[in-house]
Amino acid sequence: MADTIQSNEIPVFLINGFLEAGKTSFIAYTLGEEYFHIDGHTLLIVGEEGEAEYDPKLLKREKTHLVIAETRDVLTKEYLAQLGAMTKAERVLIEYNGMWSDPGLLDLPDGWVLYQQITVMDGSTLGSYLANMKPLMGPLLRNSELCIVNRCDGKTNEELQEYKKQLRPMLLKGSMIVMENKYGEIPLDTLDEDLPYDVSKETVILDPEDYGTWFFDAKDYPERYTGKTIEFTAQIRKSGRFEKGVFVPGRMSMTCCEADMTFLGYLAYYRNLEAYPDGAWVRLKAKFEVRKRKEYEGEGPFLMVESMSLTGPISEPAGF
Repeated sequence: MADTIQSNEIPVFLINGFLEAGKTSFIAYTLGEEYFHIDGHTLLIVGEEGEAEYDPKLLKREKTHLVIAETRDVLTKEYLAQLGAMTKAERVLIEYNGMWSDPGLLDLPDGWVLYQQITVMDGSTLGSYLANMKPLMGPLLRNSELCIVNRCDGKTNEELQEYKKQLRPMLLKGSMIVMENKYGEIPLDTLDEDLPYDVSKETVILDPEDYGTWFFDAKDYPERYTGKTIEFTAQIRKSGRFEKGVFVPGRMSMTCCEADMTFLGYLAYYRNLEAYPDGAWVRLKAKFEVRKRKEYEGEGPFLMVESMSLTGPISEPAGF
């Protein structure tokens, strides 16, 4: 999400998810909040009509014009521009049907800027979706900054941890997962962790099958690893954009399906990097730090490699 809205831009907020996931309730609640209020007009495009409906009084008060999109095909760049002009919209909300194509393929009119994408999931049915419709979930989550899993009442810590474990790899932007029950947000850091390696020691040794779990846990909880030595096997990725000695050791990962493979790795530094070719497989030991880097657009994990040796490739992709 951009930090500020430029005067010549029309911000677009895209909320996606499957039918009856709670998208309408989330948007209606947000529209009614003081922090989201604007004096100008809002265009609200709804891709499906579920049981929940928008209160006409709320829409009138917030100068919000509701338009139903029967199919994904109607949302052309030209049609969206026409809607924006007709409603004099200064802001656009899109309630995106989770059964449509990848929302990242939506062609926005000139001047429209996607400021935030949010995915809403129903915790009472999420297990079934993860088991049977995971390939459809990947495109919804890929560019989302926030995933809200509501209706988690009655779910055990083990079930919630499994949800988090499977959703985390699909949120490639390192975004937030919020789980809610009828009492509000469930603090994820209070859930029992069942990591497959020992984090109590000064050196954390990762088996090949543990890499994906470590990668996302280190993103969410870097304080667990700061100052510790991490030992693992990875492939070297170099880039001319990095300064001398900086590279990315990592592994390929299947985030939701075989067609959606991603290289997962953190920035690292090794003084003797020139001795190792790009693409080589290595076993390395590195001190885990958190540094501010432009590649992260803020702070992120940084590995100061202490030793590195060539090894053979290991099976791909990395698991979770």
